[in-house]
Amino acid sequence: MARQRVDSTNDLRLRGGRWWAQVGWKHVFALAVIAFAVFPILYILSASMNPGGTLTGSVNLFSAFTPEHYAKLATTDFPRWMLNSFYVSSVTAVGTVVMGAAAAYAFSRFRFKGRRGGLTALLIIQMFPQMLAFVAIFLLVMTIGKVFPGLGLGSHLMLVCVYLGGALGANTFLMYGFFNTIPQELDEAAKIDGATHAQIFWGMIMRLVTPILAVVGLLSFVGSYGEFILARIVLARPENYTLAVGLYAWGSDERNAPWSLFAAGAVVAAVPIIALFMYLQRYIVSGLTAGGVKG
Repeated sequence: MARQRVDSTNDLRLRGGRWWAQVGWKHVFALAVIAFAVFPILYILSASMNPGGTLTGSVNLFSAFTPEHYAKLATTDFPRWMLNSFYVSSVTAVGTVVMGAAAAYAFSRFRFKGRRGGLTALLIIQMFPQMLAFVAIFLLVMTIGKVFPGLGLGSHLMLVCVYLGGALGANTFLMYGFFNTIPQELDEAAKIDGATHAQIFWGMIMRLVTPILAVVGLLSFVGSYGEFILARIVLARPENYTLAVGLYAWGSDERNAPWSLFAAGAVVAAVPIIALFMYLQRYIVSGLTAGGVKG
């Protein structure tokens, strides 16, 4: 009996052409994708350590390298740009999470006139990128700056307000699907105990939807961290630049651009995003998939 089981198991194993047709090509494709993704990383690392300060000498990866470009970053405006990016991205992420969670809670738990129309409007609005309105945003920022000088051009707080102005679209829908997975019986039980809507939202619901909050916060942080067009419009002075705008200023001069310094800055700028992604990765799958269970 045992020998028959072994023989049947061997018969089920894929061999030769069947293995390549059903399994082997997947391994080859995966290796090709990995090589395609890793090569740019190796190239930018090699360019950041190129003593010549150009990209032309980086074709032969790591043929010569020096860490002086990383040390030189501390003597430039790069640390200030990085702090500006952290400030803008962190405040934007927190504001996006709070605004999106409040809107999703209202659409999920309350039944009011215009609810369906509001959801449809958010769905339509999110189809158009915020950068399409950059001319109107520029004129609006200039007008507000005349009334409130602290919120004019060059203000990081104004840039945060611009980002938050387009934060409710996709984020609200993403959170709305997740909020619908939380049984409403929990809300009713809390109301019987005398809890208000604010206490239910902050004390109970927000703790149960931690995965989607982490996902939305991560997406918002990454999006504002690398955003260029709106940041370039609002931030007028070099000392107020974020990383995306500052690095573009370094690379805009095609003939005299410090490419090795630019590459070193790009490598350092990517480290916080990778660290944040690795820290929040346990929430990403559950946060993105749970919202599709019940709409």
